[in-house]
Amino acid sequence: MDRFQRCLEDAGLGPLSRATPTTLQLNVGLTCNQACHHCHVDSSPKRAETMSLEVRERVLALLAESPEVELVDITGGAPELHEALVPLVEGVRALGKRVMVRSNLTVLLSPEGERFPRFFAAQQVELTCSLPCYLQDNVDRQRGKGVYDDSVRALKLLNGLGYGQGTGLVLNLVYNPVGPSLPPAQPILERDYKQRLRDDHGIEFDSLFCLANLPIARFREDLERQGRLVEYQALLGHSFNAETVSGLMCRHQISVNWEGRLFDCDFHVAARAPNLVDGRPRTVFDVARFADLGGGAVRTADYCLGCTAGAGSSCGGALAEA
Repeated sequence: MDRFQRCLEDAGLGPLSRATPTTLQLNVGLTCNQACHHCHVDSSPKRAETMSLEVRERVLALLAESPEVELVDITGGAPELHEALVPLVEGVRALGKRVMVRSNLTVLLSPEGERFPRFFAAQQVELTCSLPCYLQDNVDRQRGKGVYDDSVRALKLLNGLGYGQGTGLVLNLVYNPVGPSLPPAQPILERDYKQRLRDDHGIEFDSLFCLANLPIARFREDLERQGRLVEYQALLGHSFNAETVSGLMCRHQISVNWEGRLFDCDFHVAARAPNLVDGRPRTVFDVARFADLGGGAVRTADYCLGCTAGAGSSCGGALAEA
């Protein structure tokens, strides 16, 4: 039994199970123009994994049979660097579903990514963009020199297209702690972000999502180098908040990676821990519609404590009061 399951038992909660999925998260591949210290999927310019045409077409076919899926959440890597992104967005929007793309912002200034701001606006894509701090030094320390200035330029470009301006084009930002600590209170930090970005750069956005860093992949390796892995794991365990469990993303979504394998969340994608039936991983070719995955058991691991620590965090930010 993993530590997360023990915390559930101690709180009088049973094993996790999934309701009918209303969100589909697609990891289209690991190629990225950055190699951030906190990246839980270990993306970088050196990674070549990407979603095939066969998988992409199967996903769209399943979505056509899955009216219960309301939102398709596309992530990576940098999704803008993958050929699957444009046909996926167009296909999902043609089905009348919402699309969210998770962007690192700086890719929108690259030769490969500069076409996407206008494409996103035309397709009414909701953007969730990583900006781990409103201070330049913290961002550049975590993501590389010059990333903060490029992120500001990209945000101004998006604002100029109507994003974050109350036009219906949604622009959300994502905060991650720089080191092995929990995020501060989301409402307070959102207020500070909005004030500083407005005062310093004239930038507007809709909401801030605070996400804890999970001790997997590159962030785990960094903790090990610092000799702080055990300390951080203990912090997550001691900060378990039972009130976050009902809102965990794995309760209402399913994740699909670039190979078409089914996962309970994007963190399991990173940890290579697929959804299992009779001990075997499943793919998009093994199901007739995403609703068939409702009621199934959710796989757990020690690192799941990162989603229930303090105010909790899923891909949409805090889940409860700390």
